[in-house]
Amino acid sequence: MKTELREGAVIALVVAVSGVLLGLLWLWLAPHVPLVGDQSGKSWAVYLKDSEGEQAAGVDGTFTLLALAFGFVSAVAVFLWRRRGGVPLVVALGVGGLLASVLAWRLGTWLGPEQDVIAHAKAVGKGVTFSAPLKLGAKGALLAWSLSALVVHLGLTALFGPRDPEPPYEDVPYAAPPE
Repeated sequence: MKTELREGAVIALVVAVSGVLLGLLWLWLAPHVPLVGDQSGKSWAVYLKDSEGEQAAGVDGTFTLLALAFGFVSAVAVFLWRRRGGVPLVVALGVGGLLASVLAWRLGTWLGPEQDVIAHAKAVGKGVTFSAPLKLGAKGALLAWSLSALVVHLGLTALFGPRDPEPPYEDVPYAAPPE
């Protein structure tokens, strides 16, 4: 059991650290939401440049699809490494995926465009288009990595994992039912 717990801790750590790659890919691949600043008097207002644009949904979708892919890859890697299931391995995949998603989300928002949109609008000037901060609107996307990893690992274990031995076949004589 100690070996399984140690392996589970290593898996959780490796999966969690790989969230850095997810965060960088999300930052690179996510669409930018264009904003424009307007000044009336001394006050500034920031508006969406394209009010019917779907970039904000694209940001969430990009994160979700990347997390699903990372979950798939991590589950396949863990299965190929161990070739069996086990509660510590599955828990490590779930916890590591959740930690990786949170790390990716925070890293993407931290490295992304400036968070203070009013200051950014003032800096670029009136009527100039700039990118909105990277924001994850659908917080349920943080579970995509874990759920993907768990489902894929379960499927691989069910299809290709070791089987329990079949009990030996005993030749039981047929008895007619009582009349």
